[in-house]
Amino acid sequence: MRTKQVNLLISFVAVTLFSFSCFCISKLTQTYNQLISCRSHVLEFRENMLHLKNKTEHNRQELLRALNQMKYEITLKENVSRSLDEKMVTPRENETESNRFEALKFFLPHLRKVSRIYPDVIISKGKTNVTFALGISTVNRGTQSYLKQTLNSIITRMTPAEEKDSVVIVSVADSNEDYLKSVVDMITKRFKRQVKSGSLEVISVPAFLYPDSLHGQQPTEVSEFKSWQRKQVLDFCILMLYAQSKAIYYLQLEDDIIAKRMYFTKMTDFLHNITSNNWFYIQFSVLGFIGKLFRTEDLPGFVQFFLMFYKDKPIDWLLETLFQAKMCDPAENFRQCTTRLKEVLIQHKPSLFQHVGIHSSFPGKEQYFKKI
Repeated sequence: MRTKQVNLLISFVAVTLFSFSCFCISKLTQTYNQLISCRSHVLEFRENMLHLKNKTEHNRQELLRALNQMKYEITLKENVSRSLDEKMVTPRENETESNRFEALKFFLPHLRKVSRIYPDVIISKGKTNVTFALGISTVNRGTQSYLKQTLNSIITRMTPAEEKDSVVIVSVADSNEDYLKSVVDMITKRFKRQVKSGSLEVISVPAFLYPDSLHGQQPTEVSEFKSWQRKQVLDFCILMLYAQSKAIYYLQLEDDIIAKRMYFTKMTDFLHNITSNNWFYIQFSVLGFIGKLFRTEDLPGFVQFFLMFYKDKPIDWLLETLFQAKMCDPAENFRQCTTRLKEVLIQHKPSLFQHVGIHSSFPGKEQYFKKI
């Protein structure tokens, strides 16, 4: 009897051990399958990252090719210009001014049959040969306008010598005739001395310069915002081309900012203290396209790039893209490129311009960022 009980106990223990072994093997198999699945996901993620890297590299190469094409065209244009100078061919000033806008025909096909492309000059004494040209593009914001206080801070915070060595250009990029008249009336009454000396000019962008594609047949909020961004790029390009022949440097501003005290003196001192002449552009504000300083001789290259991609990105993004394409080495990865861009970007701290506009130039949009 006792032997039978012992045998039953041994059998029970054996069955128990066998069941436990089977359970452990099942769990190990399940864990192994999970590890295999996890490894597959990791490999898939790695392949996706490699694909993304290759796509990024392809896009960067496309930008580099575009930049090289621009350099080639600029070099070709300089060679042609040099050849004309050697032949003593001296075109009239108005013809030279208009020729700069011929580049618009390449990117805006609707202008190819237009005989003369040039903004309407409303107020100008033809002031040139100064050091700085300051450009301000303005549009109608409805009941709210910041242009008067913007101009007041920019002009009154210059010394007489600084005002003499600069020209402020206000470009009215709005088809509303009443708004153009209000801007002209305000400037001629508030800034009589600057208008008389030629230090303050007003131009107007004709409606025919804009393509019909900016106004869709069935506009939506998204399409209208994209059209607004594209028009803004074109507005800046037209202003840059107009200002190119007037000064050595061009400073881009907007119509809803306040210049800080002694901004012009600080800007000039900062520029003179830069030891290297191999800079791309200088940042006097980190917000958007405000406070960016360019050499006027470089403006045609910038304008061509902006026009090439004006349908794709806002202008501050295009500037950043061009900066990356010019400054990053093809052998660098994205992180190395980003690190080096921060090192070579020339930026004045603190910013010299304060953004004050709440009502955006895009109808119905409000913006509350002020510190720049």
